[in-house]
Amino acid sequence: MPIVELQKVRKVYDTKVAVNDISFNIEPGTMFGLLGPNGSGKTSTIRMMIGITVPDAGSISLFGQPFTRKNLHRVGYLPEERGLYKKMKVMDQLIFLGQLHGLDAATASKRSYEWCERLGIMASIGKKTEELSKGMQQKIQFISTLLHEPELIIMDEPFSGLDPVNASILQDTLVDLRGQGRTILFSTHRMDQIEKLCDAISLIHNGNLVLSGGMREIKSRYPNNRVQMTFEGDASFLEHPSVETAKNYSGRAEIKLRDGDDGQALLAVAVGKARISRFEVIEPTLEEIFIETVGGNVDA
Repeated sequence: MPIVELQKVRKVYDTKVAVNDISFNIEPGTMFGLLGPNGSGKTSTIRMMIGITVPDAGSISLFGQPFTRKNLHRVGYLPEERGLYKKMKVMDQLIFLGQLHGLDAATASKRSYEWCERLGIMASIGKKTEELSKGMQQKIQFISTLLHEPELIIMDEPFSGLDPVNASILQDTLVDLRGQGRTILFSTHRMDQIEKLCDAISLIHNGNLVLSGGMREIKSRYPNNRVQMTFEGDASFLEHPSVETAKNYSGRAEIKLRDGDDGQALLAVAVGKARISRFEVIEPTLEEIFIETVGGNVDA
């Protein structure tokens, strides 16, 4: 039974169709990516899932039941817009937010200390929020989302404002939570994060669902016709007839082969012109699949 089920969900603001008849399921214990460019309809979809807004058409089910607010205690939600109290100290704030989720003060305090230690922010627990960096504030709000140990974790752009080290810490935490059987949905426009973390995805563009399904199943629809290549010397082999497109970043080439080509002819020509240290035929990235699907019309 799906944890989340959307059936032909639609949302219109004035004359703008924000979400256009979107349907998808999220299975228990999986990490699900809702992705697309900024303004594509991701946040509007999430807000309907948890009752912040109501769909104009279609249906939403959580935990196998039509949406009701009583089930929200089983959900942890990290919104895209951050909502911490600037003048409150970190630990006071976490305990307060834990109590809002139904925890008693002692349990909220214990779990807050454990999470602060795990995410490496113990040195900041006595500081006011306004004294902290955006990345540190993001980690605090991340913790507040998890204190009541929700079954379904929904995170809207959770890695925004984080440096690579802290983004990696949060990614590892999400993987651990999935391993504990939690169901996780996170939205992002960063397709490399989705590709690395998610079991299944729905990809939205201009309010429309353009791709949906298991990550491996989606990837299997597309040929392994990309080449990543590192070389020194003459780059004229990139003009070979087997090459549809090529980008050369100072000796690191990203190549798309023509349909039906396996790259062997290109490799044979390349070794005669340059010193090749890497030549790998790979599947297309999720970003390449998306661009191909929407015709290259991807907004920032």
